[in-house]
Amino acid sequence: MTSEVIVDVQPKEIAIALLEDKRLVEYQHEGREAHFSVGNMYLARVKKIMPGLNACFVNVGHERDAFLHYLDLGIHYRQLEKYLSLLGDGNKNVSITKAIGEPELGKEGFVQEILNKDQEVLVQIVKEPINTKGPRITCDITFPGRYVVLIPFSEKISVSSKIKSNQERARLRQLVQSIKPKGFGVIIRTVAEGKRAIELDAEIKTLLKRWNDTIETIKDIRREKRTSQLPKLVYEETSRAVGLLRDLFNPSYENIYVNDKTVYNDILNYISLIAPDRKHIVKQYSGKVPIFDNFSVTRQIKSSFARAVTFKHGAYLIIEHTEALHVIDVNSGNRSKSPEGQETNALEVNLGAADEIARQLRLRDMGGIIVIDFIDLAQAENRQLLYERMVENMKQDRARHNILPLSKFGLMQITRQRVRPSQDIAVEENCPTCGGTGKITSSLLFTDKLEEKLAILSNNQTFKRVQLHVHPFVAAYINKGFISLRVKWQFKYHIKIDLIPNQQLSYLQYVFYETNGEEIDMREEKD
Repeated sequence: MTSEVIVDVQPKEIAIALLEDKRLVEYQHEGREAHFSVGNMYLARVKKIMPGLNACFVNVGHERDAFLHYLDLGIHYRQLEKYLSLLGDGNKNVSITKAIGEPELGKEGFVQEILNKDQEVLVQIVKEPINTKGPRITCDITFPGRYVVLIPFSEKISVSSKIKSNQERARLRQLVQSIKPKGFGVIIRTVAEGKRAIELDAEIKTLLKRWNDTIETIKDIRREKRTSQLPKLVYEETSRAVGLLRDLFNPSYENIYVNDKTVYNDILNYISLIAPDRKHIVKQYSGKVPIFDNFSVTRQIKSSFARAVTFKHGAYLIIEHTEALHVIDVNSGNRSKSPEGQETNALEVNLGAADEIARQLRLRDMGGIIVIDFIDLAQAENRQLLYERMVENMKQDRARHNILPLSKFGLMQITRQRVRPSQDIAVEENCPTCGGTGKITSSLLFTDKLEEKLAILSNNQTFKRVQLHVHPFVAAYINKGFISLRVKWQFKYHIKIDLIPNQQLSYLQYVFYETNGEEIDMREEKD
């Protein structure tokens, strides 16, 4: 199986697609200006205590306050609180070990006994805002890396349960014990299996520097007496691309294509740090066709994120998203019936559906409760076969999940870790010309409209060269002939036109860009 990662960097968002044998299996996208990413830390204030929930709401700058439960304070909260108070006493260099002696916070307790309204707290985002809910936060601070997770105020070393060899577990535990800083605990991740001391030591030092930088930021805020302006971001996860790629990366990847020089350098530096022998797989894409179009990602997104998703031999899924859960209905469609009977036909459809559903869960990053209505199976051994097929397919999923066997009603229930909002991509296109009225100017006049826009640009001496993105069919028409429309326009208006076919645009949609990638606003003023 060949695996490739495609990174599409746009002015307002960044998207990463993972292809296995050219087939889209994971897709993530974020706004480049988005805040409240998982892992970010804020120096914030308690807004409201809720004794009935044994929780409180904390202002982290989001339109909805973040939720902090008593159990999310973490067993090391007293050490964290003591350390922050020592920083506030004007001490320049405070060792973390001075706070280690504080007693751990018990699991049984009340938030009102620990926190007060308007109290200053250091919190970390563990779940991004989802729908009407604000961010979920914790005071149990961690710094995740590729191989290890660094935990301040702890001395415990834990090893991933997915590392099965007792000998390897003992080796890693002993190795980390010899190199970790005092006052810090470490979780050894699965990918650390077989790694050398020099690799783990380098990452621990990098994570320790992030902790020290966070503390310096807190000191600066207090020194400049900006605590009245809380909340303040004190630590931000690595760049969007690196953050998305960190948990996704696998040394078996054959290529990582990036269409932006800055992000390319960020990813190259990151891969050089964690896998120096694989840095050659990072490549900068410089083609004129949009990167997702070039690797057929756009087409797969359009077909994979619809409400109805087809798979083998005409069968299809109906996927519905609600506030409480996700519902998936399996339908045989116009699939030809098996001569061996209804049971065999239903089993074949269900097994194919299990393959596609496992892909859809990863692709859409669906979290929470998922209920699947499979076609009814009469035989218990077939129901067990379907359950085993789903369990095997889900082994490729990095998110924590739990799968229950089929119920008596033929329903399968899955819970899957939800950290970010599900990737719910709108694939329906609104007509950019009619605005939903159903009536448009004749398509024969579309090129006249483009020419009008070029005439406007020609009157502005700033534009000597522009990029024109249009639907591939329209691009083919404009480029048609020895002396094409594009050539005629260039001579007539003295503007160099780079014509870019873009599959993400609808039939009569167009976008002008400057050579630096900035969009040129050509929208018409309306009364």
